[in-house]
Amino acid sequence: MNATSPQILRLVAFTEDPAGGNPAGVVPDARGLDAAAMQAIAADVGFSETAFLVPASDDGVTFDVRYFSPQAEVPFCGHATIASAVAVGSGDGAGRTQLLFRTAAGEVPVAVEAGRAALSSVAPHVEELSDADLDVALALLRWSREDLEPALPPRIAYAGARHLILAAATRDRLARLDYDFDGLRAFMLERDLTTVDLVFRESASVFHARNPFPVGGVVEDPATGAAAAAFGGYLRELALVAPPTQVTVHQGHDMGRPSTILIDIPADDPSITVSGAAVPMA
Repeated sequence: MNATSPQILRLVAFTEDPAGGNPAGVVPDARGLDAAAMQAIAADVGFSETAFLVPASDDGVTFDVRYFSPQAEVPFCGHATIASAVAVGSGDGAGRTQLLFRTAAGEVPVAVEAGRAALSSVAPHVEELSDADLDVALALLRWSREDLEPALPPRIAYAGARHLILAAATRDRLARLDYDFDGLRAFMLERDLTTVDLVFRESASVFHARNPFPVGGVVEDPATGAAAAAFGGYLRELALVAPPTQVTVHQGHDMGRPSTILIDIPADDPSITVSGAAVPMA
């Protein structure tokens, strides 16, 4: 570890309210930290993710970035990317607006302006989910097939990390989250899933989401940018929206940390853009 303790910033992403959003740790200069040190810091910070940035250019535009939950490293994290970009891209008055984060999932360009950031995901893709895996997942969530929205079929979606997408037929079903933590964690680890993205469609362009994150040691994530990017790819690939379009995801309301995530879904660019605000924690 560094001879001196690294600076650790604490922000909340996808909100302008310091008491809302998803908390993220940000280490803006992680030079000299190995993976074990990063994991220890993330565990001590205790947020669902902490991002560790290593400057890779003299102009402060390009960074190598790693993300750690309290229990494990993940290839990509959206809310920690938004928080990190706001912290290093607009927090020092330098006027930088375009950053490049080099992550384990690939290169992620991020635009920053006035306390908001917009990330462009790696190319998304969607996979079928077997009936057997669906039944196991539903049992662990204590859902039934009758709880699902038929128009939004279950899938595994990727845009830097893998997420299981399940759509609830009612807002009430989404509001009742009570799952087998250890069982779901084991199920997800076996299938390399980062979160389960539980969604409800309020309208054609407005969704509500909840994201169990047991593989990171967290019951629920208040705002999940990586899942939002994967969900945007899912909506486009299954022709559930007409690109180009923007959809809004409300997350965290059921746990008292309201968050707003904007997803821009282009017609002619494989990337999905996920944007939101970030502010220092209360």
